[in-house]
Amino acid sequence: MSRLTAEECARVVADLPGWSIEGDALQKTFAFEDFPEAVLFVSALVPGAEASDHHPDLAIHYRRVVVRYSTHSEGGVTMKDAEGAQMADEVAAALPHLREFGDPS
Repeated sequence: MSRLTAEECARVVADLPGWSIEGDALQKTFAFEDFPEAVLFVSALVPGAEASDHHPDLAIHYRRVVVRYSTHSEGGVTMKDAEGAQMADEVAAALPHLREFGDPS
């Protein structure tokens, strides 16, 4: 899978609300009501990441979770990362006790 061009990245980000290109990765900050919900979200990402054999970089900051996808072997963003970002959005939407806040601070 080849690295996306800047134009391709812009099209991908346009279809993924809240996601942006940060350096060589797709990134989004999810914010939840509390720490247990943030951890539950991270745990819910595991099956999809394992099934696709493509794992995000994650950082938990109390109720905020920063999710970063990058295909390290390609040195940047590929369609595999866009698929991972979409999966993360679907996971967040499917978890009944989670809700995304507009302001991730």
